[in-house]
Amino acid sequence: MSAGSNASGEDTLIARYFKPLARDPGAFGLTDDAAVLKADGEDIVVNTDAIVEGVHFLPDDPPDTIARKALRVNLSDLAAKGAVPAGFVLTLALRTHDEAWLMEFARGLGEDIATFGCALLGGDTVSTPGPLMVSVTAFGRVPVGKMVRRHGAAVGDRVVVSGMIGDAALGLAALKGGAVATALAGDSNARDALVARYRVPQPRNTLALAVRDFATASMDVSDGLAGDLAKLCAVSGVSAVIDASAIPLSDPAAALLDRGVIGLETVVAGGDDYEVLCTIPENRTTGFVQAAHQAGVRVAVIGTIVAGASSPRFVDQAGRDIVLKRLSYSHF
Repeated sequence: MSAGSNASGEDTLIARYFKPLARDPGAFGLTDDAAVLKADGEDIVVNTDAIVEGVHFLPDDPPDTIARKALRVNLSDLAAKGAVPAGFVLTLALRTHDEAWLMEFARGLGEDIATFGCALLGGDTVSTPGPLMVSVTAFGRVPVGKMVRRHGAAVGDRVVVSGMIGDAALGLAALKGGAVATALAGDSNARDALVARYRVPQPRNTLALAVRDFATASMDVSDGLAGDLAKLCAVSGVSAVIDASAIPLSDPAAALLDRGVIGLETVVAGGDDYEVLCTIPENRTTGFVQAAHQAGVRVAVIGTIVAGASSPRFVDQAGRDIVLKRLSYSHF
């Protein structure tokens, strides 16, 4: 993503919409083919995620929400690693040069750059005959050797998750129609709240320091709580028992579950939550919960890490197993 003299259409697009956002000195005003990110004696954490029209967002979603989602899903990964945002590069694949769309996209992106302190360092813009695609590679900083991996969960650790689970999947369901949309037809506030959670994730970056200080293992919930927990357990060589009644749900999600409109599987396997899922030693759980509260993030203890290699078990209040046919969203 560079814009120099003898500007092409791509250069003009970059100069108009993205150069004003690239204020970090290492971005060189998007006039070069690369940027500089100084390590400053810390480890640089790198992650990348792409969002694709028709898969991660709908064609008629507002452009500013698409920009925010593209950045925030990556910021969510950084938070789960205990990293502070340092910058990102952006690849934008467009079918057309739509001035109004780009203006709103750039506005949303610029506002989130300021909100989260994550600088635009560069990237690329390309044309595509296919669906619109936005890819972000984000960089974060942690003290040397302090990134929290998925590996590290130990028997006896408590399983903790931030925020609310299932709202984004329900927001998408509300937009697509069907049983959820019908059930929410008379409650526009609930519907709007769920749709907002689908379109604009809330990355828990203020929780990063607490994750770094307390967690033995951590990842963000992107494909579904059940499936992502299974991934964390597999890498750590353990299993888990989860109390389904302890999983934090919003009022609209709980109401839909109570009415039988959805089952637990919809909530824990739907994806797009972008919450932090981590394991905390039992004797440090209270300290983590307090640190999360001070950071302004609600967290819930939902289960315990146990020995074994089987998939995590979800149980009801009587301790009976809840059978899940599907654990997570899968692209393939």
